[in-house]
Amino acid sequence: MRQRIRWGSALLALALVATACTSWPAWRAPKAALSIDGVTVIHVRGGTDRGVTTDVVADQRVVVDGDEIVWVGPDGEGAPAERHVEGAGRFLIPGLWDAHVHFLYDAALTDSMPGLFLDWGVTSVRDTGGHFETLIALRDRLQASGEPAPRIFVSGPLLDGRHVVYDGANPSQPPLGTSVPDPDVAARQVAALAEGGADLIKIYELVSPEVFAALVEAAREHGLPIASHVPLSMTADVAGPQVDSMEHLRNIEIACARNWEALLAERLATLEGWDQPRGYPLRKSLHAAQRYGAMSNHDTARCDEVLATLRGTMQVPTLRLNAFNRARPDRLPEWRDAVVPLPAEVRTRWRATAEGYRGTERDPRLADWSLSVVGRMRAAGVPIGAGTDTPIGLAVPGESLHRELELLVRAGLEPAEALAASICAPARFIGNDAEVGRIAPGQLADLVLLEANPLEDIRHTRRIVGVVSQGRYRVPNK
Repeated sequence: MRQRIRWGSALLALALVATACTSWPAWRAPKAALSIDGVTVIHVRGGTDRGVTTDVVADQRVVVDGDEIVWVGPDGEGAPAERHVEGAGRFLIPGLWDAHVHFLYDAALTDSMPGLFLDWGVTSVRDTGGHFETLIALRDRLQASGEPAPRIFVSGPLLDGRHVVYDGANPSQPPLGTSVPDPDVAARQVAALAEGGADLIKIYELVSPEVFAALVEAAREHGLPIASHVPLSMTADVAGPQVDSMEHLRNIEIACARNWEALLAERLATLEGWDQPRGYPLRKSLHAAQRYGAMSNHDTARCDEVLATLRGTMQVPTLRLNAFNRARPDRLPEWRDAVVPLPAEVRTRWRATAEGYRGTERDPRLADWSLSVVGRMRAAGVPIGAGTDTPIGLAVPGESLHRELELLVRAGLEPAEALAASICAPARFIGNDAEVGRIAPGQLADLVLLEANPLEDIRHTRRIVGVVSQGRYRVPNK
């Protein structure tokens, strides 16, 4: 009898525990920091030569805790949260990247750039050239602040040749570059960047083929991805396949020209004979002498061969800059509104620059060629990344990224492909695409809440309700 009672007591205790286990989490589970309720989630995948796929899932609840997405599923389910954001009728996308920025180009703007990026939904950036120690200190300070901030991936200086283009000679050529005159210096420079915490390296235009090869070898040895201009001493089909991204479409027009061999020979002779101390006039003179002639001698079959070699190299065309003469930002109400939050000194200076453009027309050939070649790259399966070169050329940090997306669509990309250029491709370049770029449990909590569907109109990326950066919700200040 005592045994029977003992078993009965045990069964009753188990029943009570079972009951408690089904009801306890509803009122005792710790709350997550944030949930976005009833939202339509847009998943974007791809951006490679295999294309882009999207999934649009309505009535979802996305729960964020710390710097991580902890739950995604039907609205009304999932862990409780301290703060609720209304998502009904809205659309949620992963945080955007600007894959080509320069924090140190304009010192008067540097401190404002992180907040400006977040206000426009840019939660990650590649800084592709600047004083290394200053950029590392900026990155570390933002990480340590505990405040929302974009994730910054740093290249350090522009690794240039014997002569340096951005040598600090004047405000339009600030000291972003450093001289790499020979392969031994190249190896030491890359080793120092890797040891100091660089996320990538950036190769510039005046390096020799021997230095280019040494930089590539050293970067591979240290596991650093490579962003690069096409060196003036090389062609895109030779340099491009050796690096992970190419910037600005620079020098592709030479490789695509019918007379590319003669143009390259002219360049090599000019580079060899240059006896002036500065690199900026050297680069400028070569572009001025050859760019438009190469475009007028465009060879479609040759260009198809060149583009075929670039299917493994992300292209960051910076159409916002290249197509400036067809898409002047200063003529748009969006730009005029976007400059208002800039520091007063910068705002005044930029408005004066814009005023100086009024009534003038500039040569549109580079703009037209750039838009055309991006469309051809898309058709050829070349991966595209979205970057703006902000703050160069009146590019408001953050806002200019949306202009870039619009121009990518104008060049022939679908809105989903433009989104992938700013969500998938840069993360794949950096190598953190396993933790950012998707809206799923375990992903880092970088998100943008929109009023309208960007797959229907890419301009809807501008209609930002709120931004989640490193798990913190921020209402744009613009």
